Amino acid sequence: MLRNISIAAATFLSVITINAQKNKNTQLERPKLVVGLVVDQMRWDYLYRFYGKYGNDGFKRLLNTGYSLNNVHIPYVPTITALGHTCIYTGSVPAIHGIAGNDWTDKETGKGVYCTADESVQPVGTTNAKTGSHSPKNLWSTTVTDELRLATNFQGKVVGVSLKDRASILPAGHTPNGAFWFDDSTGNFITSTWYMNDLPQWVKSFNSQNLPEKLVANGWNTLLPINEYTESAPDNSPWEGLLGSAKTPTFPYSNLAADYQAKRDNIRYTPFGNTLTLKLAEASVEGEKLGGDNITDFLAINLASTDYAGHKFGPNSIEVEDVYIRLDQDLAEFFKYLDSKVGKGEYTVFLSADHGGAHSVGFLKEHKIPTGFFGEGAEKNLNQKLKEKFGADKLINAIDNYQIYFDRKVLADSKLELDDVRNFAVKELEKDPTVLYAVSVDKVQESSIPEPIKQRIINGINRQRSGDIQLISHDSMLPPYSKTGTTHSVWNSYDSHIPLIFMGWGVKQGESNKAYNMTDIAPTVSSLLKIQFPSGNVGNPITEVIGK
Repeated sequence: MLRNISIAAATFLSVITINAQKNKNTQLERPKLVVGLVVDQMRWDYLYRFYGKYGNDGFKRLLNTGYSLNNVHIPYVPTITALGHTCIYTGSVPAIHGIAGNDWTDKETGKGVYCTADESVQPVGTTNAKTGSHSPKNLWSTTVTDELRLATNFQGKVVGVSLKDRASILPAGHTPNGAFWFDDSTGNFITSTWYMNDLPQWVKSFNSQNLPEKLVANGWNTLLPINEYTESAPDNSPWEGLLGSAKTPTFPYSNLAADYQAKRDNIRYTPFGNTLTLKLAEASVEGEKLGGDNITDFLAINLASTDYAGHKFGPNSIEVEDVYIRLDQDLAEFFKYLDSKVGKGEYTVFLSADHGGAHSVGFLKEHKIPTGFFGEGAEKNLNQKLKEKFGADKLINAIDNYQIYFDRKVLADSKLELDDVRNFAVKELEKDPTVLYAVSVDKVQESSIPEPIKQRIINGINRQRSGDIQLISHDSMLPPYSKTGTTHSVWNSYDSHIPLIFMGWGVKQGESNKAYNMTDIAPTVSSLLKIQFPSGNVGNPITEVIGK
C-alpha cells in the first residue's frame, strides 16, 4: 500500500515538474524594466575626455560591463532636442514622425507652433497653462514605449521624467502611465490631463519634500579642487555666460539658493537638476512599482541639466566638467538603487544623447580654429532684397531650425509664386560667406550637396511643417544668439556624434566602431523585447549588442 502511494506521489511530482518546465519554456523572457537614459547635449567624447575623473560605478560601469557603440550619428538635420528624443524612441526621422523642431511655423496660418503645446488639455499640478498644457498630439509615429504598451495589452507600465516637457512627453509616447516635467513657476513636477486628472500621490509626496530648495541650499562649488579640472579652460573665460546674479562665471556660486528663489529655472543650469530628475525617477519606480513583476516596464529619463549648462557655459568650461563628474556619481547611486529594487541583471539600460554641442566661438578663436557667427541680420537683409526685387514687404515670415519660411498670405496678396521668390532667395543666400549651402527643400535630391549632408536634409524636412529653404553653415559657425556658451543644430560631428551604450539584461559586453544611426536604438530595444517596431521606424537592430 505504501509502495503504491509512493509511486502515485512520484508520478504526481513528475507531472508537476514537467508542467512547470513546459510553462518555463513557454514563458517569454524579457527584462523586468527597461531604462532609457538620454543625456541632453552629451557629446560622444565626454565619455573619454572626463574618464579619469569618473568613478567605477557610473559611466565606467556602463563602459566596462555593457556594450558601447562608438560611431553612432544622427541621420538628419537640424540636430535639436525634440527631434533627438523622438528619433531615439520612434526609430524614425522628422520627415516621417512629424516633430519638425522644438518649434516650427505653421505655413498656412503663419503662427509659431511648439512641439508639445496642446490647448485642448489642462495643466495638472499647476495653474500655469503655458507650462502645463502639453501632450504628444503632434507626434505622428508610435514609440517603442507605445509598442511595449500594445504588446503587453497595456499591462507593462511606462513613465517619462525630465525637467523639459518635450523630453518627458515625446519619449513616453501616446499611451504612458505618466509623463512628468518641471514647472518653474512652482518648483514642482507636473503633468497634463492628457495623462490624468490629478497627480499621483507619489508625485505629490515627492513635490512636498521641496527637494530643489535643499539641493541648492549650499550653493554650487566644484566637487574636486578646482586646480584638478585640467580638461577644461580656465574659470572666468570670456566666452562663458552668467548664472543667476553672479557677476562672473566663476566658482563658487554662493548665491544659488537666493537665485533659485528669485527664478526657479536657475536649478536647470546646475548639476542639481540632474540629481533632482534621478530622484524623481527613483520615486517613480517606487510609486508605480516599475520592474515589480514579470511584465516589462519602461522608464524614460532625460537628464537635461547637461544641456542647460552647455548652452550657458560651453563645452570647455569647468562648470560643464563638474556637471558630468557629479552626474557620474548620481548615475552610480541610481544603478545601485535599481540593483537593490529591481535586481542586478534584471533590467536593461541604454544611455545616449539627443544631440551634441559645438565649441564656443570665443574658445575656437582663442585657439585659431576657423569659426564665427552665422546669419547675423539675415532675415532683415534678405527681406530687403526680396522687397527690392518683388515689391512686397516681409516675404520671410520666420527663420527657424536653419530653415526659411515664406509668408503664404503675403505671397498670395502680392500675386507672387513661391518658386520665383525662393529661387531668388537661394541665389542671394549663396553670396553669404558664412553659408556653405542653401537649397530649396523640394530640390535637395537633385542638388550637388555631398553625402551624408544631402540625405540628412531629406530626412529632416517634414513636408507639412518644415521651412522652404534649408541652410547649411560652414563648420563651427554658430548663430548670433550664441555669443556666450554654445548651441547645436548642424550635421557636423560635434553635434551629430552621440554616445550609445547598452547594459544589463540581454546585452553582451564589448564595444564596436561600426557605423550606426540614432534610428537603430528603437528597433534594437524592440528586438530585445520581442515587440513590434514603432510604426514609422526606419532603423535596424544592432545585432552585435543583443547577440542575435
